[in-house]
Amino acid sequence: MKTLHLNSNDKNAITTAAEILRSGGLVAIPTETVYGLAANALDGEAVKKIFEAKGRPNDNPLIVHISSLEEINPLVESVDPRLYKLAEKYWPGPLTIILKKSDLIPDEVSPNLDTVAIRMPSHECARAIIRESGVPLAAPSANASGKPSPTKAAHVIEDLDGKIDAVIDGGESDVGVESTVVTLVTDPPTLLRPGGITPDQLVDVLGELNISSAVYEKLKDGEQAQSPGMKYKHYAPSAQVTIIRGSFENYKKFLLAQKDTVCAVCFEGEGKHFEKYIEYGKKNDEFSQAHSLFDALREVDAMGCKRAFVRCPMSEGVGLAVYNRLLRSAAFRIIDLDIKIPVIGLTGQTGSGKTTVAAILKENGCAIVDTDILARKAVENPEVIAMLCKEFGDDIIENGVLNRRELARRAFATKEGTEKLSAITHPEITRLSVELIHKAYESGAKAAVIDAALLFDSPLACLCDKTVSVCASENIRLERIMKRDGISENDALLRMNAQPPAEYYTEKSDIIINNDGTNDLKEQLSEVLNDT
Repeated sequence: MKTLHLNSNDKNAITTAAEILRSGGLVAIPTETVYGLAANALDGEAVKKIFEAKGRPNDNPLIVHISSLEEINPLVESVDPRLYKLAEKYWPGPLTIILKKSDLIPDEVSPNLDTVAIRMPSHECARAIIRESGVPLAAPSANASGKPSPTKAAHVIEDLDGKIDAVIDGGESDVGVESTVVTLVTDPPTLLRPGGITPDQLVDVLGELNISSAVYEKLKDGEQAQSPGMKYKHYAPSAQVTIIRGSFENYKKFLLAQKDTVCAVCFEGEGKHFEKYIEYGKKNDEFSQAHSLFDALREVDAMGCKRAFVRCPMSEGVGLAVYNRLLRSAAFRIIDLDIKIPVIGLTGQTGSGKTTVAAILKENGCAIVDTDILARKAVENPEVIAMLCKEFGDDIIENGVLNRRELARRAFATKEGTEKLSAITHPEITRLSVELIHKAYESGAKAAVIDAALLFDSPLACLCDKTVSVCASENIRLERIMKRDGISENDALLRMNAQPPAEYYTEKSDIIINNDGTNDLKEQLSEVLNDT
């Protein structure tokens, strides 16, 4: 299929688009929110083509776009009077309203639902196309399903060229995120998706408003999406996205500690501190953040970065919409660097007695974050498993279970393989570690201790206020390893030689603990414990 590239400044573009839509075709049209992929909302077969072109799951409802209030009546069972109040203030504009649907709405528009979502866009070109076509238009975002929504015609062409009949270039979208969705079917009304019309603005008209838990959380298993934009992962580039909460200083320190090339998605004026960066709006300006967000997420892939760390926006006003889109783009992956208790890094060579030191710290009110346990938990994450399969082969999964031994054999065969394994698993281990640190604070722990054999090879080191290395002589370590693991002297030496030398630990640590059996460990740890 050849996709026509039209321009809204061409007087024939509206007529051409309307003809395509009336004949059951697909046209990407500009709106003030994002570009929409439009089809005749009353033609189920035409609507099916939207799902096919986007690769969109067909259980995800669509929004019906109209050009005037008079067009609503045939689409719904009855018009709730509150719709008129909302329309008076916010239509045309970035607000979608859900009502009970009439029999005129095909199942393809609102699959498995008895409701329909309706909005009147403020973009003149969009309304002109609706008027000229003479039918309401079902129009989700005009992108490949799951990818960042398009705010420029070029984004549509990048995703859908050759899959749709036409795209009309109407300039860059003003708002930059999809419309607010509110349902009037519940009592009180419920905000299902935040957007350019804020919760406070809705309350001004409706008096009271519930906010769906799905704005902040994943849908529960088997729960039906009542609105577009409620699916688990959405708006995502190919790169792995992680939201970073906390001060810019903590953000900068964390990113600069990463061992591979990552992209900083930060606020205006902050990018100069990083090798690769994209700025999305001003720090305290949610409107500029909304306008730039999807463009920034697309640029991450254009830069070739595999991971992106995004500065967390405000979650109020239009900022709630930005936060909501980022949550789904990141598959709800957040690292909160606003840590309220001291963090101690504990490391050392195998056989040095690190576990004994950790036990003493635990007895004295510290919470232990064991990264060996978290490493095993990290590879249970479906997204991590998918990345491991892509890198090391699908056959590392046997009968639906990860073959850890085979993964280790392949990953540790080369330095490059080890680095790839770390790049995939460290972000999840870090997220889980930070999660446990916050839980330690909530449970009243004096400090959190990150127990990691290769602490200085991971970004976890930058979280530590102090680092402690446990050391012992080679002979003592050898004896301990043989006894602990029931292995031969030769096998124990192989394990010892596979680790970095003692200097790797002692030169980078703040405190050195000698655990050769002749020194009092508690006395040596007094400096650590007195500071917690």
